[in-house]
Amino acid sequence: MRGIFYRGFKQGVHVTWTLGKVIFPITLIVTILQYTPILPWIIKQLTPVMGLFGLSGEAAVPLVLGNALNLYAGIAAIVSFDFSVKEVFILAVMLSFSHNLFIESTVAARVGVSGWLISGIRIMLALLAATLINLLWSGGVEPAQYGLISSSEPNLDSWLTIVVQGIQTALVAVTQLALIVIPLMIIMQFLREKGFLTKFSNGFAPFTKLLGMEKNTSMTLVAGLTIGLAYGAGLMIQAVKEDGVSKRDMYLALIFLVSCHAVVEDTLVFIPLGIPVWPLLIIRLLTAILLTIIIAFVWKRPEFSKRKEASHEHSYNTF
Repeated sequence: MRGIFYRGFKQGVHVTWTLGKVIFPITLIVTILQYTPILPWIIKQLTPVMGLFGLSGEAAVPLVLGNALNLYAGIAAIVSFDFSVKEVFILAVMLSFSHNLFIESTVAARVGVSGWLISGIRIMLALLAATLINLLWSGGVEPAQYGLISSSEPNLDSWLTIVVQGIQTALVAVTQLALIVIPLMIIMQFLREKGFLTKFSNGFAPFTKLLGMEKNTSMTLVAGLTIGLAYGAGLMIQAVKEDGVSKRDMYLALIFLVSCHAVVEDTLVFIPLGIPVWPLLIIRLLTAILLTIIIAFVWKRPEFSKRKEASHEHSYNTF
């Protein structure tokens, strides 16, 4: 048992270090950029576009902060303005699909999946969902009620305090990562060496098969669904190395997860904003399932393609 704990702890520290080298600098840079003219300039350029999605110009603020940082930054920005219920719901759907782009796309690249592709899919889904909701939903015009959420921000009046705030935010992000990843790696090491993961993969196999993936992708899906892309990346990296997950299946898994990763947490955080969260959850799940099934159908398995080519070649030679 001690050996399992040591191996799991060692793996957790290694994964934390690998991801921390990505998360710390990006969080630091983006946090500092909030207090420079750069982010306000980006927001100003996006303001005229907001009307296409049924949003007021101020909606550019939570969208930029949510995509550059995380959901919590986006929510903090939402409560700073007086939006309607429809606007908040549209923002919630958009941020559910597309948030924390820099870190989570870089993490995707760590497991061999194109970060640009993942970011493109997430942004496309956010824009498409916002357009459809704006066209199909005529209600939600009443003002949103934000409950007990506070929109207060720290008073930063010098570059030194801004940099200190950025370092603190980045350190908190890495610490949270370690507190989640290290215990998770220990648990996963125990489950792996005791054979529970094999049983779990077999039980989850019908769902992964429905999505067009092999059953050894199941732990990657579960990790992303429950704790998100950034925190679940440790399991994804380990799955690629130890479980023999193919590149195709990893692409399909990431495509599924960009639509609905951390599906419970990322849905519950919007409850205090006074919007219906069940439709938000259903939209994310259905989008993820349908998108993955379609791409898996179009992207045939390599072995299937080889068999088909071999069959055609045999027929040609015979003729």
